[in-house]
Amino acid sequence: MISADDCLFCKMVAGQIPVAKIYEDEIVLSFLDIGPISDGHTLVIPKQHFEKLHDCPAELLGRVFSRLGKIAGAVTAAVNSDGYNIMCNNGRAAGQLIEHLHFHIIPRNTGDGLFSRWPSYKYEHGKIEEIADAIRENL
Repeated sequence: MISADDCLFCKMVAGQIPVAKIYEDEIVLSFLDIGPISDGHTLVIPKQHFEKLHDCPAELLGRVFSRLGKIAGAVTAAVNSDGYNIMCNNGRAAGQLIEHLHFHIIPRNTGDGLFSRWPSYKYEHGKIEEIADAIRENL
């Protein structure tokens, strides 16, 4: 786990690293991703340091999400996209490269080829109930 002192995003919040700022208030900082997968690819981060979604208090998440929709609408309008994905990678295995909670707003256009195949499968007999039970036990 990385400390807030060593966190790239915390340094951005502190103004130590420049960003192409989209929006900022007391709760969030939003800026363009420097490695976009589509024009307008935007990140929204809580200013407080939390590594993963489940580490962040529910009240703060609500405040972050109340801004996420407004920012996503502005991004979509600015780049004239047909839609957008909101993504939140949690942990290295899920593609989280910066250990600070963040949300990607990825503008999409029909036929753009991004995420063109969802890798779904069918559960083996009885497996869905087993997994559902295990999840409920951990709530």
